[in-house]
Amino acid sequence: MTVLFIGAGPGAPDLITVRGLRAVESADLVLYAGSLVPAEVVASRRAGVEAIDTASMDLDAIIARIEDAHAKGWNVARVHSGDPSLYGAIAEQMRRLDALGIPYDVIPGVPAFAAMAAALKRELTLPGVVQSVVLTRTATRASAMPQGEELATFARSGATLAVHLSINNLAKVVRELLPVYGADCPVVVGWRVSWPDQKFVAGALGDIRAKVKEAGFTRTALILVGRGLSQDAAAGDSRLYAADHSHVLRPAKR
Repeated sequence: MTVLFIGAGPGAPDLITVRGLRAVESADLVLYAGSLVPAEVVASRRAGVEAIDTASMDLDAIIARIEDAHAKGWNVARVHSGDPSLYGAIAEQMRRLDALGIPYDVIPGVPAFAAMAAALKRELTLPGVVQSVVLTRTATRASAMPQGEELATFARSGATLAVHLSINNLAKVVRELLPVYGADCPVVVGWRVSWPDQKFVAGALGDIRAKVKEAGFTRTALILVGRGLSQDAAAGDSRLYAADHSHVLRPAKR
């Protein structure tokens, strides 16, 4: 018996990995975070296998179900949204399982920022413009942000910021980034990325709050900020495919 923490991807049922899909198909019990993981993602489970939406459950209740499955010798698919290493709340579950001697493994998934970049047809790392992406969030009712992880600190690097779990904190995001990036810095907010009803609002730090308010986004949204998001970003070509660039697989011509 084992527990598999599975990254289900950003929402679209066909964005779960093949390994994750097979784990769901072979599980004896499926626990999924239904607030962010559509039921369609776990619909491939075997007939008769229960799928429990854990959105209304606390940690003790979730672990109790896993303990019960362990006693029966069942394999458990614990399905989280996106990639479970990012804001997946799996660390505390794994600590509990360690204490109980219950084995587990982790299957990665497609993170929301990657799905959003694909939907926007953007490369987030442009030669000569930006070569770093910072994945972060702001503090609301969830855990406090550690000292030194302020948005303005990250912004001073010039990186593209992928700000998670912060759509209801957009005023703070804008307030902290404006002095560094400027009012004309591009921003794109993605709502329910990869779901059938996904929507995007593009603007700049100076006007994005008004645009998002008009769109009515209040949850399940991701904020991307950075100069590289502009269609007019003055990026050069990568050296990777340059005719005069040689490497082990493309030796220099003599």
